[in-house]
Amino acid sequence: MTIRDSAVRRAQAGVVTDPIADPQVPERSRGRRQFPAKYKARILGEYDALDKAAKGALLRREGLYTSLISEWRGQRDRGALEALDRRAGRPTGDPRDAEIVRLKRENEQLAEDLGKARSVIEVQGKLSALLDQLASGNASTRRSETK
Repeated sequence: MTIRDSAVRRAQAGVVTDPIADPQVPERSRGRRQFPAKYKARILGEYDALDKAAKGALLRREGLYTSLISEWRGQRDRGALEALDRRAGRPTGDPRDAEIVRLKRENEQLAEDLGKARSVIEVQGKLSALLDQLASGNASTRRSETK
């Protein structure tokens, strides 16, 4: 009887135990790996110094692909440690551009608020003139009625 057979019999008998992990099933990935610049430089140095068979062994040992080595070489050629440390993907925006967009949006909002305030002031002026006209009209009407 194997260990797996005994685990199956215990499970059928209702005994709750931890299932035996299958050694062929790898653990779940934790996402994309990220490599520091020093690691990339070290691996590139080792890789370039080796022969073809040893290069394959190095890649297997480190869990790397030749495409990574090619990409890292390009980064190294473009800008040494700065390029090696740069993350792949879309470049981050300039903070000044974000500030400009925010200020333009704020300016538009303030211009809109100013337009509303001017409309309110205009309506208040017209209302005041109308009330003055009504008040003076009522006063002259009352005067003429009392005469």
